[in-house]
Amino acid sequence: MLVVVADLSNALLTFEYAGQMIESMNHNLQIIPIPAFKDNYIWLLHNVTQATVIDPGDAAPVIASLKHLNLTLTNILITHHHHDHIGGVADLLEAFPQAIVYAPALEHFAFEHIAITEQNIVHLSDLNITFSILDLPGHTLGHIAYHSAQHEILFCGDTLFGAGCGRLFEGTPTQMYHSLQKLAALPIATNVYCTHEYTMHNISFALMFEPSNQRLIDRQKNTQELRESNIPSLPSTIELELATNPYLRCNSQEIQLAAQLTNGSEIEIFSKLRELRNHY
Repeated sequence: MLVVVADLSNALLTFEYAGQMIESMNHNLQIIPIPAFKDNYIWLLHNVTQATVIDPGDAAPVIASLKHLNLTLTNILITHHHHDHIGGVADLLEAFPQAIVYAPALEHFAFEHIAITEQNIVHLSDLNITFSILDLPGHTLGHIAYHSAQHEILFCGDTLFGAGCGRLFEGTPTQMYHSLQKLAALPIATNVYCTHEYTMHNISFALMFEPSNQRLIDRQKNTQELRESNIPSLPSTIELELATNPYLRCNSQEIQLAAQLTNGSEIEIFSKLRELRNHY
């Protein structure tokens, strides 16, 4: 059983809510969002004893969470090299020197780590979870994601967002399009854990191109209610993204018409949408 703790009104509330759930967990796997910076989420997986964190850009809130929940950090998973995803690794390794770091093989890091690509799997024995690795060039050239078919979860960094996708800092539109198609092909029940709270702004952009998409309209209402209660809009699901994310819907006639590319290829439509989003 997997339980998601999703109260982010502030760090203390997150801790209190998590603590309330521990007694009845029987050492099941939990996923907790830790807020960082302006809109980052650092995802914490734990079984009441050991913990893994994904993309810890800031060590302080992670260490505070671990101490409050009396957890030992055993693993750190990295999706790409941007500072807001790795800035806390050094301090975490100083506090938990036994922790093992996994990071993309096609990128460079100053800390000791196990380099991985799509040819590898990552098995976290303490949490009894296995991740397959997906190579997702686009946002950065070496960007990877971690997918567990067993638990139907995906940690995708800055490749896929709620109703959006990451900027192209290093890769090409073609690379990013194919990376997103790789994620779109995952089972539709897969829970999508990305690392920024961009969903409301992305939905507003998407509605300019699909104003009659009822699922998108409903998602805007639901997301607004969540955010007004300081609850994350994440995780999403692959099914929801397929229904509402314009970058996964480049075959939509409504989007093609709104983008003035009715005869364009899906990659051309994706490229235009991504460029327009850069200035939105």
